[in-house]
Amino acid sequence: MFSAEGGSLHDLQRAGVAASELTLGYAALSTVIEAGPIAPVIFADPDDDAVLACALPAQCEVITSGDSHLLTLNTYQEIRILTAAELLAELSL
Repeated sequence: MFSAEGGSLHDLQRAGVAASELTLGYAALSTVIEAGPIAPVIFADPDDDAVLACALPAQCEVITSGDSHLLTLNTYQEIRILTAAELLAELSL
């Protein structure tokens, strides 16, 4: 996914990478996770609970998000919730 902060389709084209190649690359690295049952957590936006419900069976250490409701939690069952900038700073990238 590209945003104003992270790049654009134009950046991909200049690098000689087709969007379809990038998508296929991400798909090859992905694993489908079935959401587990959880009690409601984010009442202001219940759809955000799906992220949490997938993070548990995926055994995530970190959820990276820009969503204000998720970020307000800071952690969920020992899973840290960080912005992309926070995670990159931790990884020194």
